[in-house]
Amino acid sequence: MKALDQIAAELVGYDPQALSANTVNAFLAQLVEPVTEVQKLDIFQALGRVLAADVISPISVPPHDNSAMDGYAFDGNQLNANKDLSLKVIGTALAGKAWAGSVGSGKCIKIMTGAVMPLGLNTVVPQEFVALETATAPDSQVSVPTQPAPGTPNPHTAQHISIPAGIVRLGDNRRRLGEDLMQGQPALRKGELLTPAALGLVASLGLQTVPVLRRPKVAYFSTGNEILSLGEPPREGAVYDSNRYTVFGLLTRLGCEVMDRGVVRDEPAALQAAFEQAALQADAIITSGGVSVGEADYTKAMMKQFGDVAFWRIAMRPGRPMAVGQIFRDKLASSPYIACATSSLNDSKPTGSAILFGLPGNPVAVMVTFLAFVRPALLKMMGASASAPPLLQAKSLAPLRKKPGRTEYQRGIVHTAPDGTLQVQTTGNQGSGVLSSMVQANGLIVLHHAQGHVAAGDTVDVMMFDGVI
Repeated sequence: MKALDQIAAELVGYDPQALSANTVNAFLAQLVEPVTEVQKLDIFQALGRVLAADVISPISVPPHDNSAMDGYAFDGNQLNANKDLSLKVIGTALAGKAWAGSVGSGKCIKIMTGAVMPLGLNTVVPQEFVALETATAPDSQVSVPTQPAPGTPNPHTAQHISIPAGIVRLGDNRRRLGEDLMQGQPALRKGELLTPAALGLVASLGLQTVPVLRRPKVAYFSTGNEILSLGEPPREGAVYDSNRYTVFGLLTRLGCEVMDRGVVRDEPAALQAAFEQAALQADAIITSGGVSVGEADYTKAMMKQFGDVAFWRIAMRPGRPMAVGQIFRDKLASSPYIACATSSLNDSKPTGSAILFGLPGNPVAVMVTFLAFVRPALLKMMGASASAPPLLQAKSLAPLRKKPGRTEYQRGIVHTAPDGTLQVQTTGNQGSGVLSSMVQANGLIVLHHAQGHVAAGDTVDVMMFDGVI
């Protein structure tokens, strides 16, 4: 793992007092390393986990040519673009049981969705596209429309279908062997998040388990003498802690193993104990509060004892102050908490370092800095190949004031206009303490570093919340 100074030296224009949002993400991308421990899980337990290795398909999917719908299977080479095709129905192919026999020229079989295509047949016409006739004798000139009969036709009747010219083409409505996946090819790649669709894909291969990376362990706590825990009586100048609960939700939705450390008072001994306990058991530590210029001196001095920390002023709104650091576990050998920590970790001494993310204290600033910076970093720690959701574009319904030179994340409400385009408007008050605005919003309007004022009708980028928070 690289030291903070080394990463800073490699970034062009690095200035801890005036960092762009892009520089912050570039810094964290170099600092964070993926976890390496692999677990094998039943697919019912694997939702949201990250694949530790490629999943190689042991079979072809589908395992044979089959019909894509209910209809009639025949050799499509008999089709004539200018002439209807008449075929005799000689049997029925059901899903799950191959139809035995051969089908010659001028003949077809009724076939159900998913049924194996008999040898020599390559085209299926949907049953609603054909005219079906049943003659009581082969030479009868009288034909009466009838409903398709299940199973093999009565030997005393002759069923025929008439396919209108141009209604189907050679090869239509046939699923080919291996059309989805071929045996021996990767079905899913290392680093992919296992979504509900991915679980279904794994099951379609007959696999019961998948190799996944273990979930990162993330400890979090709030700091400050003014913070009240739930259940405490109100007191003048104090506020109830909301940050722990939003951080808990963000981490849980992301798929981390969360460790709630409560509220830590601004006392040297209490802070040091909280950092040491968290570092000995977690891969990452998230704090809220205590990272502004006036509050950083003690934390910086304390961190020098067993790690390193950088305090940043980011060119963004909301969420300007942020800290990032490393706590080296080998420097905590004398900690009174080492015995407790190693006992919970199978009696093996933790090695390496824990990453610290020090977030601002204001509730909205906590959520914005988490979404913009911490979430992509933790996704990399999880081993995920994708670190950020794509930004959508929407038309702003009102002008937005914005100075170039900083990135702004404004709370927005996105909806679909009658013409199908996305439109967005702000929630109103954009103060960093207005947590209710994050409830009202369904996304963040991202106004980039070099961007200026936005006129009504201009297109803006939006980071949607759905599936993220």
